[in-house]
Amino acid sequence: MLCYSTRTQLAIAFGVVFFIGILLVGQTLVGGLEFHGPLAALTDVIRDRLIQRYDQAAWIALGSFLLLALKFYRKDRKRLLGL
Repeated sequence: MLCYSTRTQLAIAFGVVFFIGILLVGQTLVGGLEFHGPLAALTDVIRDRLIQRYDQAAWIALGSFLLLALKFYRKDRKRLLGL
């Protein structure tokens, strides 16, 4: 059934692409973050918090696209099987 549902395949593919993309963008943007002076001690703490936020955003994007794929799968299954 999955091979006949192009929308489901696209939703799964976009989920994986957005998941990896958000993680890579987060690592790139947060990796260069460095404070100077009295705030230098807070660099690691703030960097970890920001990376956690990017991780959460990536998992939410993946979950959302998987739910969308499930919705498309059910819809196409009904359409193709005539249920």
